[in-house]
Amino acid sequence: MALALFAGSHSLQANDWTNWRGPLQNGVSLEHYTGAGKLADTPAWTYNARSRGTPVVVDGKVVLWGYRGETTDLIEILTVLDAKTGAKLWEVEIADYLSDSIYNRYSIGAPTVDPETKRIYLVSNAGRFVCYELDGKKVFEMPMMEDLGRMTFPNSRVGSPVIEGDLVIVHFIFSNWGADGPAADRVYGFDKKTGELVWWSLPGVSPPVDSSFSTPVLETRDGKRVMYFTTGCGNLVCVNARSGKPYWRMPLCKNGMNPSVVLHKGKVIAIHGDENVDSSEKGRMSAIKLPEKLVAAAPGTETTVLDSSVEAWRNPIGATSSSPVLVGDTLYQLTDGGELYAIDANTGTDLWKKKLSNANLHSSPLYVDGLLYCPMMEGKLVVVKPSAKDGEVVQEIKLDGQCLGAPTVCDGVLYVTTTEKFYSFPIPNSGIKTDAAPALEVPAAGKAVALQIIPAETVIMRGNKQAFRIRSVDANGMVVSDKVEGVKWESFIPPTAKVKATMDASFNEAGELVVAADAKISAGAWKATAPDGTFGTIRGRGLKGLPITEDFEGYKLTEEFPADPANPAYKFAYPPLPWIGARFKFQVMEKDGNKVFGKSFDRLMFQRGTVFVAPSTLSNYTMQADVMTDGNARSKSDLGLINQRYLICLRGNANKIEISSNLERLAQAATFKVSANTWYTLKTRVDVNADGSGVVKGKVWDKSQPEPEAWTVEAKVAKAHTQGSPGIFGFTQMNQKRVFLDNLSITENK
Repeated sequence: MALALFAGSHSLQANDWTNWRGPLQNGVSLEHYTGAGKLADTPAWTYNARSRGTPVVVDGKVVLWGYRGETTDLIEILTVLDAKTGAKLWEVEIADYLSDSIYNRYSIGAPTVDPETKRIYLVSNAGRFVCYELDGKKVFEMPMMEDLGRMTFPNSRVGSPVIEGDLVIVHFIFSNWGADGPAADRVYGFDKKTGELVWWSLPGVSPPVDSSFSTPVLETRDGKRVMYFTTGCGNLVCVNARSGKPYWRMPLCKNGMNPSVVLHKGKVIAIHGDENVDSSEKGRMSAIKLPEKLVAAAPGTETTVLDSSVEAWRNPIGATSSSPVLVGDTLYQLTDGGELYAIDANTGTDLWKKKLSNANLHSSPLYVDGLLYCPMMEGKLVVVKPSAKDGEVVQEIKLDGQCLGAPTVCDGVLYVTTTEKFYSFPIPNSGIKTDAAPALEVPAAGKAVALQIIPAETVIMRGNKQAFRIRSVDANGMVVSDKVEGVKWESFIPPTAKVKATMDASFNEAGELVVAADAKISAGAWKATAPDGTFGTIRGRGLKGLPITEDFEGYKLTEEFPADPANPAYKFAYPPLPWIGARFKFQVMEKDGNKVFGKSFDRLMFQRGTVFVAPSTLSNYTMQADVMTDGNARSKSDLGLINQRYLICLRGNANKIEISSNLERLAQAATFKVSANTWYTLKTRVDVNADGSGVVKGKVWDKSQPEPEAWTVEAKVAKAHTQGSPGIFGFTQMNQKRVFLDNLSITENK
């Protein structure tokens, strides 16, 4: 075993707080104070930013994710402040778009700072994955919604990235393309320096039943670097943190699970607040005995499912989002009802409980030098001194707004976010001692058994090419060699692929994947084999720029969708393979003698479907398509086009055409009577002015009639989105009335 500091860097100060759960991954600080006193009732400083998350602190700088504004002026912000004075050092705005988040449920999560590079990583509400240097220089940005199908949910919970070696890992619900098109709780591992995708994994089951923002907790076990987290499909999972290979899952809940876990003496402890999988009771804290040996499932087979015998103990308390704090052998947990529990981590028995408030939605406690700091939803910070038999409330401080995040401490200063302000409270003391962070066991690499190819997924525009880095890894995902030469590439069709497609591209002598200028739009996988027989795979999409047209007539309807009580069986084709988020939401089917793009009734969870059909780098384009909703005068559905991150949608039941992004940020409509079973033509464009403002336009008319000159609806925006993927949106309420689209065209604005 090679030894390194817990955070992977000798330059890390042990009291820096670089991630939302702190240096021990369990909400416990390593700081101890001489002559500690109570917090002052008034903060040393505040900052005008609203947040529901946790700040991080490194090198005397506070990194805060928050937001400002209420409706059309709401904007997310990533801010870096001077930790001593609260002075703003720099700040960037991150706009929301195309999300269904409501009620200003923003910044429920935290940025992460890599102790080695001192770079900041954050995923915004809309899925913009950004990386900045500590001085404010942008390193990379990725719109994960458009590029990888990262989904949003009304509760807007985001969580926090984690750093593992040379990787930065994120955990969300994704609906990508091809076999990864079905929505599922997935983890993606990226190169932390370049943002290139290294691996991705589906450790649970598809489809999920809700979102999850459980942040992974890492350890070394059985000679492997592994991580544990809970999922939107109600499972506790174990995944290899270097390769993404799943090891096991434990079904616990019938809904999504959000709290992060803690590790204690060979057990992983998780909590949730919904119905248990094995009883009608709601809520449960469980201690799961960790398997001594970890074996990855064979490709195409299900991850090992642990049975109930591994549950060491169960406590019937529950929490929707609050994560436990582990101090020695004692767990401290805030429940939804605002109660603080102390629980024996060895047996799961209650030691005591204390009513602190009437409710607690998200916030988690922080343990510092013998005290628990508990932000409560009603807007107060409660300081509790726990003992073996009780908890003494030693202080309560009233704060403006609601408290939904976890506090942070660094160098004797406590930082707390609320939905109104950001607070800094020094902890009075005459000296600070910081425990050393525990050493991390990094397994030594063994024999090479596979290739790890970076990027693992690529998009190449016609006339362009992509180079790859190829390295060898052992059975545990540890890198053996950073450079593998002499590989042979071949097209590869996974045996489980429902669409047996290949990418219209080829490798040149330099090992670059080339998409010719006249290549067709395509997607597929490739296999690289080294001289020693080890191999790895990647997959890619070959796309083209404007103009883009699709009438769906080239698709063969060879698949059969089974009948149900409301619909007869019918023939269909899977949606265009390179389109993001299409699988199980839309199909190519026959309508009125033509092949069209129709909304599938495959799963009720996908009654609302968003599909991206081209790269996120496109801008300055006009979209047009023929659209229709099934139904009658009382029941119709919605169908729209996404142009440069704006949705222009025909709302069937509301009889209107509407321009929106997030509905609470922008929603402007014009009356238009929508008749069921009538084909209309929908046209959209976005014009951006030199000063950054813009106008979003939409027009709709009966397909059998000439195009009108005037736009049906226009929305002026103060700061327009300058690029974004063209897309298609469909909403078939309760999967009752289908929507259809045909003759899609995307052309440059004229």
